[in-house]
Amino acid sequence: MKSQTYLTFSLFSLRLTVALVMLVWNLDKFINPGHAATVYENFYRLGGLGPAVIYAIGAVEIVIVGAFLLGVMKRFSYGAVLVLHAISTFSSYKQYLAPFDGPNILFFAAWPMLAACLALYLLRDRDVMLTLGK
Repeated sequence: MKSQTYLTFSLFSLRLTVALVMLVWNLDKFINPGHAATVYENFYRLGGLGPAVIYAIGAVEIVIVGAFLLGVMKRFSYGAVLVLHAISTFSSYKQYLAPFDGPNILFFAAWPMLAACLALYLLRDRDVMLTLGK
C-alpha cells in the first residue's frame, strides 16, 4: 500500500469508529432518556430536561453524526462532532482529577477520541473514502 492509501484508510477508520461511539451515545437518549437527563445534569449543569428535550437533542445529534459518517458538509459536521466531543471531554474534568475512583479511569479514553476528532477535522479534505461530500 502507498502512503496515500494508508492515510485514506486511516481517516475512514477513524471516522467510522468515532461515528459508532457518537451513535451509541445518541441512541442512549432515545432508549434511556432518564440516563441522558442525568448525564446532562451532572456533567453539563443542565438539570430538569424532560424526555421531549432529550429526544430533540438526540435527533439533532443523530443528523450531525449521520452527516459526519457520510462525509457531508465536512466543515460543519466534522466541526460539530469535534465541538460536541470536546464539550463532553472537558466537562468530565472531575473524573480526571480522581482517576482511580470507581470507573473514572474509563473517562481517559475520551482523550484519544478527541485527538481523532481533531485529526479528522484538520484532514477533512483528505478524508474521501466512502463519502458523499466534496
